[in-house]
Amino acid sequence: MYQFDIPGRTRLEIIHLVLDLNGTLCVDGELLPGVAERITALGSEVYVHVVTADTHGKAAQLLSDLPVRLVVLPEGNQDAAKRDFVRGLGSSCVAAMGNGFNDRLMLHEAALGVGVIQAEGTYSEALLMADVICPSITDAMDLLLIPTRLLATLRS
Repeated sequence: MYQFDIPGRTRLEIIHLVLDLNGTLCVDGELLPGVAERITALGSEVYVHVVTADTHGKAAQLLSDLPVRLVVLPEGNQDAAKRDFVRGLGSSCVAAMGNGFNDRLMLHEAALGVGVIQAEGTYSEALLMADVICPSITDAMDLLLIPTRLLATLRS
């Protein structure tokens, strides 16, 4: 578990990390550099879930050696399905990271929503519904791995 005592805000206790795959962990169906190492490090402290539509059909192969629970969503209403997945884990103990239209509701629902901007771009409403915006998934994951970064961003 990651615990954050953020001055002027509610204490965060993160037990689950929910990640989007395509556009967040991957670009053009390939894991981005540094992602696997960070997932491994994060997986020693929290449960890591990858929730995806699996656009490229490679999710299981890409994640096979990583400490993650893969959830492949059926087509249709994936935004609501991702939000409901976060709710099912207990929103107050979830950090979520994503970039797309179908990520916006889970970013808003999670105790900590982190939007990422990468080669695929980011849906504007996802940015508005996130608590924090990062220029890459590795920077986003580092918010948990290097807590002073998150504290500096969220303190009042």
